[in-house]
Amino acid sequence: MIRKAVIFGAVVTAILFGGRAHAGDKEPTAVVAIGPGWEWSLPNQAMRVGPSASVEFNLIKDWLELEIGGGTLFRKGQPEWEADVLFKKPFTLSESAELMLGAGPSWGYSRGETGQTGITFVADFMFWPWPERKFGWFLEPTYSYSFAKEHEKSLAVSVGLLITIP
Repeated sequence: MIRKAVIFGAVVTAILFGGRAHAGDKEPTAVVAIGPGWEWSLPNQAMRVGPSASVEFNLIKDWLELEIGGGTLFRKGQPEWEADVLFKKPFTLSESAELMLGAGPSWGYSRGETGQTGITFVADFMFWPWPERKFGWFLEPTYSYSFAKEHEKSLAVSVGLLITIP
């Protein structure tokens, strides 16, 4: 029993900390993204706008990243809270640009309504103007599909600042 627990702990530790930065490696522990977001419901094209934030971790170097994010969108003065967990595949476009394609579950809630679950698809463009990669900026278009009775669909875009955590 103890042997299985030790093996399980070693595997979890390798998964969680195996991709961490080492001396001389430029790979950060996490990347924080903050900025405004805009969302358009389809087909009625009602627009909502509000702040968003996320944190992204490298799970498997050059293969898999995990982004946990959320935001508040406002429509007619009524806030809507959204959160998602996205699994993304990174692609290096140049020394200063990356593209990540991904998908994952999403959740949304508005006052007076029941929570909605769904799926979100994302194309995340990251730009790093300085070689140190401490700060950068992003452009993230998304498409979401709700599993609720109405099957709401939406297009969204967020843009903002990237901050790396060493």
